[in-house]
Amino acid sequence: MSIKIEGIQSEDELKKAQAAAQAQGTSVTDYNEWEQILQDFAENGIESTGSFAGDKAKMQEIERAMIEYTEELQAQEQVQQQQKPENKETEKVQEISKTDNQQDLKATVANATSSQIMADYMKYYHLLM
Repeated sequence: MSIKIEGIQSEDELKKAQAAAQAQGTSVTDYNEWEQILQDFAENGIESTGSFAGDKAKMQEIERAMIEYTEELQAQEQVQQQQKPENKETEKVQEISKTDNQQDLKATVANATSSQIMADYMKYYHLLM
């Protein structure tokens, strides 16, 4: 036989209630689960509702919130991973464009230089003739 207890705010109060119940030859309903919930609450600074049903519901709400948060983080991570290849492709295109621009500049300088050399050659050729 087990008894329902209300107004328990801490693990110590729960242990005292369990000891009192055991003295009567019974136990507190869902003692082990409630004790674990109260331990988790104490570790994380969460206040008890004072009842097993309330504490269990609060714990389930927290667990749902954590699952939603984790799923949201995973979704954001997937979005970031999907964007990274696009960024790499964009960077690759920009590097190719930069290289092409450098090649164009080199070709322009080479053409201008060879044109100047040719013009100078022709000028000296005509002077010598």
